[in-house]
Amino acid sequence: MTKSTQFTQAQVSDIIQMALSDHISFANIQREYGIGEKDVKALMRSELKTGSYRTWRKRVRDFSDRRENYK
Repeated sequence: MTKSTQFTQAQVSDIIQMALSDHISFANIQREYGIGEKDVKALMRSELKTGSYRTWRKRVRDFSDRRENYK
């Protein structure tokens, strides 16, 4: 059973929106939905197109290198 099957489609959509936001950290997502950073990344990988996922990961990596408290 994958992590995305335990959430409704509305919850998956909300998690994706939160993960795509530059203002919401993985800790906030974990507090609200109980899934960690690795699970969010796995969910994003399964739900987004490959190119969209890679772009998101690059943006998160680039911003986290520049900001101490990003994601």
